[in-house]
Amino acid sequence: MRALLVYPKFRESYWSFEKALELVGKRAMMPPLGLITVAATLPEDWELRLRDRNIEEIDEEDWIWADMVMLSGMLVQKDDMLAAIAEARRHGKPTVCGGPYATALPEELERAGVEYLVLDEAEITVPLWLEALARGVEGGTFRAEGVKPDITRTPIPRFDLLDLDAYSEMAIQYSRGCPFRCEFCDIIVLYGRRPRTKTPEQVLAELDRLYALGWRRSVFVVDDNFIGNKARAKEMLRALLVWQREHGFPFNFSTEASLDLARDQELMDLMVDCNFGSVFIGIETPDEESLLASHKTQNTRASLDAAVEAIAGSGLRVMAGFIIGFDGERPGAGQRIVDFVERNKIPLTTFSMLQALPGTALWKRLAKEGRLREGEVHLNQTSLLNFVPTRPVEEIAREYVEGFYELFDARRYLDRTYAHYRVLGRADVHTNPSRRKLKAKRPSDPSLARAALTILWRQGVVRKTRLVFWRHLWQMFRHNRRGIGSYLGLCAYIEHFLPYRETVRRQIRDQLAVYRERERRVADLREVA
Repeated sequence: MRALLVYPKFRESYWSFEKALELVGKRAMMPPLGLITVAATLPEDWELRLRDRNIEEIDEEDWIWADMVMLSGMLVQKDDMLAAIAEARRHGKPTVCGGPYATALPEELERAGVEYLVLDEAEITVPLWLEALARGVEGGTFRAEGVKPDITRTPIPRFDLLDLDAYSEMAIQYSRGCPFRCEFCDIIVLYGRRPRTKTPEQVLAELDRLYALGWRRSVFVVDDNFIGNKARAKEMLRALLVWQREHGFPFNFSTEASLDLARDQELMDLMVDCNFGSVFIGIETPDEESLLASHKTQNTRASLDAAVEAIAGSGLRVMAGFIIGFDGERPGAGQRIVDFVERNKIPLTTFSMLQALPGTALWKRLAKEGRLREGEVHLNQTSLLNFVPTRPVEEIAREYVEGFYELFDARRYLDRTYAHYRVLGRADVHTNPSRRKLKAKRPSDPSLARAALTILWRQGVVRKTRLVFWRHLWQMFRHNRRGIGSYLGLCAYIEHFLPYRETVRRQIRDQLAVYRERERRVADLREVA
């Protein structure tokens, strides 16, 4: 069997980072970890060919070569996924679809003509599909029926299928699931509330594989909550620390975690000692009433400001996520988010209007209340809310666009980034000689030198904020010299966000025009009735 594995393109979004990737000569941020994990579950005698549409096109020879086409992707990739399915059908190739988008909205893929829907977690449903395929079954939907797999049996992803040089960072997964019950989150729908983890030996085996393939850069641990089971996370980190020391710290890591990380100093110290450099935290909003209403109670148990300070003070760069549009939200929420970010000097933030995702508790509640809006579900920074909120849509949209614009103002962004790195530079991990890492010399990467020169030219010469840039860089040289490389890398992201904030403003404006026209027509019909 010859299987063509297709990973759809991401549309331009917050996460696409096109301009920043250009600087370092990379074509995509991360590889399709889910798809190469599925590849590892397929029969050994199958021939596999991976085409990540974010870095390369599918040519005619690929279509001719394939016996079947397997696709996986997220909601934000749906447009390109549907286009690839249509092209596969045009070539007469049967299609197999799985992943978050297919699992959330299988009916859309059924309408697109997909023969096999292999949903939920692959460790359960891929064997069911393979068994049916061996019996000659020519289509169907395969579900786990609530069963969650034991991921200690998950094989090492097929990293060998990747063009490693095309990616800015690699990806591994340690755990699935989250113990919390945020109303808007689909992770607990997909993976459950009982965190399941791989063994330390599995994680190290995956790192061994990447190391053997020559990878020596960043690794993102894709867990939605890396610390869902803190005791096991610490066990894994202790093993990882030994591995990193033995190999000369070839990798630096980043991940996502819940805010209660701030209350566990041992855990933060272990992460930093293992060379974790940053962590994404879903703060969502500084408004406690909105956090309580959305069941994100874990963010109300201590001061949000103190939590950010504790995490950054331990040496972990904080990236934070924020949402606007919660039920019962008071006017001015957008500005309160901006004020929180500025006050806590958080460089990178995600900011979006709330979306009710299929299957979530929020989706079910809003459906029961008759508040879901007709139309497609999107999950990006250029989408209006897909439900009727408790305050005017136009008010929320205005606050959102104004907030997004302020957050990615070049001067503000540079000021926050510099201030954050000064905090990181004072962390014990950087000032205590006993915690210094003996790093092996890495192969030189000419693209990084070119990127640094480009950043110095664009931000130190071309931009109006050039004096601010040089002043901060000089202070970094004086106070946190070892952090300059990482600092410049973070400065580079403004190259993406300056044009992208214009995209956000334009697309939200256009969607508001459509929304107003739709509301006008509804009002006219009511008058006639």
